[in-house]
Amino acid sequence: MKIHEFYRGSANITLNGSIAALVPAIIIGVGNLYYFQNKQIMLLMIPFIIYSLISFQIYLYRVKQSVSIERNMTQLQSYYQNIFEAKHLVVVFMNHQQPCLHLFFPDGHQAGMIKKYKQKGFRLFRKSRIYALYNNQEQTVGFYKIKQSKRLVVEVYDRNMNFVGCYEKEKISWFKEKKEMIDESGHNIGAVEGSAYYMDERVYNQSRQQVGRLRRGWMPLEWSGVFPEPNTPVLSLSETLSEKDKLLRMSFLINGYFIER
Repeated sequence: MKIHEFYRGSANITLNGSIAALVPAIIIGVGNLYYFQNKQIMLLMIPFIIYSLISFQIYLYRVKQSVSIERNMTQLQSYYQNIFEAKHLVVVFMNHQQPCLHLFFPDGHQAGMIKKYKQKGFRLFRKSRIYALYNNQEQTVGFYKIKQSKRLVVEVYDRNMNFVGCYEKEKISWFKEKKEMIDESGHNIGAVEGSAYYMDERVYNQSRQQVGRLRRGWMPLEWSGVFPEPNTPVLSLSETLSEKDKLLRMSFLINGYFIER
C-alpha cells in the first residue's frame, strides 16, 4: 500500500458513513409522510442530513488529497527495502473495525503496520493480547504481548518468538509514571519520557542519550507533497540501533496507540 491508497481508503469509509446517515433520515421522512404527517417530526431529519453533508465534504477533501499525493509520488518502488532501514517512519493510526497502526517510509510507500494478532483457540482461554509488527510484504517481523496487573508490561519477541525484552510502565503517583525498557536479561537499558499535553515521546538509552522519538508537528517541508497533513506523527529511531533494538524500542507505540487511546 502507498499513502495515497490509504487516503483513498479513508475517503471511502467516510463516504459509507455519509450514505449510512441518510438511511434514518429517509426512514423518518417516508414514515412521517405515510403515517404521521407531522411537520415537527421532519425536524428529526436535520441532524442526519447535516452529518451526511459534512461527511461527504470530508470525502471529497480526502479524494483530492489522494489524487494530489499520487501525482507527487514519482517512484514506483520504494528506496527503502526494510522497515528497520529507515531513520524516520511516518505513523498513521486508523481506528475503524480493527485498530491498525500504519507505518510509511518518507517516500510514501508503506513500511509496515502493527495490528492485533489473531490467536488460535477459544477467546476465553487467551490470557493476554498480542499485537504483531508486519513488514511491507505483510510478513510478521515481531510480536508484542501485553500483560497488565499493577503495572503494564509489553513483552517483545522477534519473528521466531525469541524473547527480546520488554517495555514496563508503572504509575508512581497521580501525575507521574515510570516507563522503562528492559532487555532479555532483565537489565534496564533505557527509559521513555514525554509530555502529558502534546505528542513528544522520547526514548533514551542507559547513558541518557536519545535513541528514539515520536513527535507530532515535525514534518520536513520536502515531505509535504506526499504527506499533506503536517501534524502527522513521525517516529525517529537512531541508525546505531540494531534491528532487535529497534523492535524493542518500538514497543512504546503499543502503549500509546492501543492501550492509552
